[in-house]
Amino acid sequence: MLNENDWFTEIADAAGSAFSLRIQGRLHHEQTPFQTIEVYATETFGHLMVIDGFTMLSSRENFLYHEMLAHPVLFTHPEPKRVAIIGGGDCGTLREVLRHAEVESALQIDIDERVTRVAETFFPELTESNQDPRATLLFEDGIRWMQQAPAGSLDVIIIDSTDPVGPAEGLFTTAFYGDCHRALAAGGLLVQQSESPLYHLDIIQGIYADTRAAGFEDHATLFFPQTIYPSGWWSATMASRDGKLPAFRAESAAAAPFQSQYYSAEIHRAALAQPAFFKRAFAASDRDAS
Repeated sequence: MLNENDWFTEIADAAGSAFSLRIQGRLHHEQTPFQTIEVYATETFGHLMVIDGFTMLSSRENFLYHEMLAHPVLFTHPEPKRVAIIGGGDCGTLREVLRHAEVESALQIDIDERVTRVAETFFPELTESNQDPRATLLFEDGIRWMQQAPAGSLDVIIIDSTDPVGPAEGLFTTAFYGDCHRALAAGGLLVQQSESPLYHLDIIQGIYADTRAAGFEDHATLFFPQTIYPSGWWSATMASRDGKLPAFRAESAAAAPFQSQYYSAEIHRAALAQPAFFKRAFAASDRDAS
């Protein structure tokens, strides 16, 4: 048994597994109107943010998630000028979005302002682009905001949410995806963090089915490592408002004027390769849908 004073452990009951990090102490704890936020100092992963008992990010490996949620979709859309991020309160995805010079405006809509304020204190590297004149931070219900977004006003929507429970549950519904579809301009793209392909295949299947029901026409799931999340393997799923997803702009990705830690044109191409079990599961889903 690990001593809880020395280790932070997240247990994935349904999967029969757990993940632990050795900690030096708890740096922050608060209960907001929406959730419990904690920050720990770890021995080898820097600061660790935990929300409602679930690991969110660490100083050491957050670039994997933030880069793979932002860069593939932005290098797939031919001209991503207007971007909205639903969730993303730690601002790491916003920072990656703003590395793209063609982005003219980036709205971040998160229901809990305290996540951003805690990130400013303990993860200042993630919030370094918050003062970019192209950035707007809104602290309100992203579901309600999307309901009111003008039709055709966005090129890319990034759903940087927590797991589909609590405040984030409504971000995984046909109704929400329908509002996203309406808010996107022709050729618009949506991307959503889509959990572990090993543990949560049913959630990914639900995203495909619900976005398809909302009018999205094509999908692609990207796979990447994520050390501190259940199973250590994560995904992001893209959907196109109309028509086939365009091929990603590989030459632009290879010549990106910014430095990344994980993302590259080669990684992008590799991340689109589907495991055999994934292909079989979605072939079965397509047969059931027909």
